[in-house]
Amino acid sequence: MVGIVIVSHSARLADGVVELAREMAGPDVAMVAAGGMDLPDRPLGTDAALIARAIEAAWSDDGVLVLMDLGSAVLSAEMAAEMLPDEQRSRVLLCEAPLVEGAVAAAVAARLGDPLDQVAAEARGGLAGKAAHLAGDSDGVPAARPSAPAPAPATDGSALELRITVANRLGLHARPAARFVQTAGQFDATVTAENITAPAGPASARSLNGVATLGIQQGHEVLIKASGPQAAQALAALRDLAERNFDEPAAADSPSASDVGPPADGLRPRGGARPRGGARSGGGARSGGGARPGVRPAEGATLRGIPGSPGLAVGGAVYLRRPTMQVPREPAADPDAELAALDAALEATRQEMRAARESVAARTGADYEAGIFDAHLLFLADEALLDPARRGIREGKNAADAWDSAVTGVEAEWERLTDSYQRERVADLDSIRTEVLGHLLGTGRGQLGGPGIVVAAELSPADTAGFDPAVVRGIATATGGPTSHAAILARTLGIPAVLGLGPDLLAVPEATQLLLDGDQGSVQVAPSQADLAAADQAAEQRRRAGQQARQRAAEPAVTADGTAIEVAANAGSPEDVRAAVGAGADGIGLLRTEFLFLDAPSMPTEAEQAAVYASLAEILAGRPMIIRTLDVGADKPLPYLPREAEPNPALGERGLRLGLARTDVLLTQLRAVLRVAAVHPVRLMFPMVATEHEVLAALGLVGQARRALAAEGVAVPAEGAMEVGIMIEVPAAALIAARLAPALDFFSVGTNDLTQYTMAADREVSAVAGLSDGLHPAVLTLIGRAAGAAAAAGRWTGVCGELAADPLAVPLLLGLGVRELSVSPGAVATVKETVRATDLAAAAELARQALDLASADAVRDLVRSRAGAPV
Repeated sequence: MVGIVIVSHSARLADGVVELAREMAGPDVAMVAAGGMDLPDRPLGTDAALIARAIEAAWSDDGVLVLMDLGSAVLSAEMAAEMLPDEQRSRVLLCEAPLVEGAVAAAVAARLGDPLDQVAAEARGGLAGKAAHLAGDSDGVPAARPSAPAPAPATDGSALELRITVANRLGLHARPAARFVQTAGQFDATVTAENITAPAGPASARSLNGVATLGIQQGHEVLIKASGPQAAQALAALRDLAERNFDEPAAADSPSASDVGPPADGLRPRGGARPRGGARSGGGARSGGGARPGVRPAEGATLRGIPGSPGLAVGGAVYLRRPTMQVPREPAADPDAELAALDAALEATRQEMRAARESVAARTGADYEAGIFDAHLLFLADEALLDPARRGIREGKNAADAWDSAVTGVEAEWERLTDSYQRERVADLDSIRTEVLGHLLGTGRGQLGGPGIVVAAELSPADTAGFDPAVVRGIATATGGPTSHAAILARTLGIPAVLGLGPDLLAVPEATQLLLDGDQGSVQVAPSQADLAAADQAAEQRRRAGQQARQRAAEPAVTADGTAIEVAANAGSPEDVRAAVGAGADGIGLLRTEFLFLDAPSMPTEAEQAAVYASLAEILAGRPMIIRTLDVGADKPLPYLPREAEPNPALGERGLRLGLARTDVLLTQLRAVLRVAAVHPVRLMFPMVATEHEVLAALGLVGQARRALAAEGVAVPAEGAMEVGIMIEVPAAALIAARLAPALDFFSVGTNDLTQYTMAADREVSAVAGLSDGLHPAVLTLIGRAAGAAAAAGRWTGVCGELAADPLAVPLLLGLGVRELSVSPGAVATVKETVRATDLAAAAELARQALDLASADAVRDLVRSRAGAPV
């Protein structure tokens, strides 16, 4: 499930937004408030470190959506994202959606299991329901009870239909609309809703924004259609929901201060939004550049914008020269030829989009960012665009005119409905419009005049994906923001970028020297020689350090006194494993197998699991891989593994506890792992272990699976050949580590959960989230106790939590006896360099001193004070 973080200057406001959204979507949505400063009484302001911890608390492999109010909240959120490891940063989306309405819509979408991009889309459309309501006429509608006939086949026989009449005094406002969407989303069926009384729709019943824009008020008749394997069940459930008055209390039909309707519009962020899309030129043509030039900046002037991608860049201003595109309006004589031309242009654009996607994925290993182009590919197959375009051709228009008119019509509909989400979609759609027209008119794409810093009003994803970092030293745009696709791709490609610099940027003459700071969000025009020299020196130092780390990333990490430390990578997908190999990881220190189960429509079979594990092991080419058994609970329920709701899933039946309760599930996975371990260097790890009984029971199941496979004639690893370990994430396991170690081969400390449980601080509760700090001496004491017990028994200890990637923590962990670190692929090179600079004897003394300190801050100060000497 996608996690959500709410960033506000006000701690009370952030907490209130989370409370409201959970009221709509349910208490199990992973939402964390990050409001105010991380100081006593939480004064007004924003705090990047607090936001970073909130992202960690809301973390999900499905990604985290961050919603912000205004001004410095955006800048603090960007800074927090930059503090994250590369693997996490790529799955964090800072969204410009309205804070309150966006949070409600996003929470409902996340609860339905929608992917990150769809959750963000729902958030951006959060104002749609309010816009539709205020635009409509709600006077004089009589009350009536829902009409609930049995589902009947539609007249065309392809779907079932249900008609209801809404009785709620406020209609389908936020809360009942959320109940409607949640109910529809539970079934394997395509469900749509249409307002019959005030014609609107149909809209997807899985979309809170779609249902909200129908403007359904009291007394309105709603037509619901469903098709698919569970269509009848879906309509029956929706009928029951309507008969229950959408689970609204009776008091909700009368004015009351307790009634929860659409949130107040006054809470919308006003300072962070910047115009997107391009200005349209007359005569049927559109400029490729967007905003018009402003006033030419003076030499030495500094333009302030929004940090888009970190790093320093120096170079001359280079404009992306776009061809003039004049759309002809003359009629065409041969409709068939025009249809063929449109199809050819669409196919050419598809090929370019696929090539751009593959290029980004191949150059960066970032499949998520490459997925930006998937939405563009969907545009090219969208019947809402293709049907009117083809109809226009059949009515006599030429292909370019018909395509341009079709796109313009859809853009106009989006722009009329609401603001932020529609603007984002309009900009993306306009990019596709331009790409297709370029093929139809033979004008081609924009070209760079040479190397330097690219200056443009805006950039499309296709533009950015085609940039070579060796040529494009930086990117500066007049419009856009950190959540634009161009910004995301710039970060992925490692190109420094600043966005939203305003129209004065476009008045900078070509070849003017620029100093771009992607961390600060500034561009200095014609900087002085002293400024250039300082920037060159800083950039060169960063470049050399990064280059050295990357060049040596595949080499072993050996401490200054000669001890080899295994630096592995955490992975949750095949793409992560490939990225780990490319980053120089020594292996996979944590394979989160949940991706196999969460993405499957039914329980994966032994053969299916074994095939995936074997394919990952082959990618690793002999490097070890630690496979963690399934770690799901009530917070990550599997649709085919029914679970009862739990008030606190973090302390419920999850991890090994679930495996021992459902041995059929665990044994299937163990058999698959054993099959692969007979051929590849695989290690097995059990999560969420608290007692010796659990360890012995799990080992007993491993033996049972081994004997069963051997009896079937299946090859299994020799006794003792496959290492078996547990995660140390429950304090109890660390405290009894001396009893557990002899039966196992290793410990792997999951510092995220260990910290939460040790400090009794729920990472989702903003008031205590600051306590959840892995460098607290109490947490370090438990890590040291587990590592010491393992070493005494001749076993080894690793760390697979986020603490392993913290440069300040690495020497402490090594000093405590940790001998394996598993981090995100992007952190491997840096962690290896930190290991090489560490002397174990000095690190042990440093760790000893750290355990005697009073706080995590004191521990940080201690490590920083030793930064000048070998640690």
